[in-house]
Amino acid sequence: MVAAALSAVRTFVLPRSAADIFSRSVFGLVRLCFDLHKRRARTYEELDRSMELYAPLSLVALLSTWLLCILLGYMAMFWAVVNCSIYQAFKISGSSLFTLGIASYDFFPATLLTFTEAMLGLLLVALLISYLPTIYTSFARRETAVTLLETHAGAPPSSIETIKRYHRIGGLEQLHEVWKTWEIWFVEIEESHTSLGSLSFFRSPQPQRSWITAAGTVLDTAALVNAAVDIPHDPQADLCIRAGYLSLRYIAHFFNISFDPNLAPTDPISITRKEFDLAYNELSAAGVPMKTDREQAWRDFAGWRVNYDKALLALAELTVAPRAPWVSDRFLLHPPRTLARYRR
Repeated sequence: MVAAALSAVRTFVLPRSAADIFSRSVFGLVRLCFDLHKRRARTYEELDRSMELYAPLSLVALLSTWLLCILLGYMAMFWAVVNCSIYQAFKISGSSLFTLGIASYDFFPATLLTFTEAMLGLLLVALLISYLPTIYTSFARRETAVTLLETHAGAPPSSIETIKRYHRIGGLEQLHEVWKTWEIWFVEIEESHTSLGSLSFFRSPQPQRSWITAAGTVLDTAALVNAAVDIPHDPQADLCIRAGYLSLRYIAHFFNISFDPNLAPTDPISITRKEFDLAYNELSAAGVPMKTDREQAWRDFAGWRVNYDKALLALAELTVAPRAPWVSDRFLLHPPRTLARYRR
């Protein structure tokens, strides 16, 4: 009972990430059920529809678990204080928790238990009601940028397509504003997706959109521009990449996804040299000014990508992200993951 109340405080009140066994267990068990159901999906649209209720139902299941634990805890106290049958203790506890008033005992210890249990029940429901607007406000702010990215990067989003589109409109220098906007976005999702852990699993309104594929596209775009595109260097792109990989690392750590924080620029990444060369050739064929030293460009790109590579792919797999180049098109490179370690 006390553990359930503390779990609700950590989830609804505490403005930071915190490990919680109730949330981890409930979200994990619900995910197992959804994983069994999603095997029937034949297309990604069917898979997306099968996962759309995962986060909302998990929150409802979490509230139900808290209420059940409180009911059982007070039921034991009523049974001890009133010296009644198990059924009568259950009836009194349920009546108190849901403020039904159908059963009670008129002496001080039982009355005190009745009042405190009713207070906890009302408090949990009130906290959930106030919690939902916070989630949807953060969700709407996140999805505004994700939706706008389709204009710049296509659907599914592609870093190559982003660079080509900005080049066609003669605006590669305008990417400076993109880096500033997304640096702020990364800072915001770090805060919201660790303090409101369930928000990571709220899916975008359109099946082909996802916050994690958008994040990967922006980071790859900045890495490609820094490494291979022959334009004056923009330090704001560096700041955007740093904000991005720090954000993804903190979110990955929240879900107990392991990664090495002390990576070297020469460490392996999931993008192959052949894929990089194809991207380089495609950009060059589109008329984008490219740096002549392709070997150095590859080393520079790999040095940027290694900072967020593992966290990005793991989060894409965890959230069942739609297929997007260099992000969610390479799940087989990593072992299957579940939500068994979900923290909150």
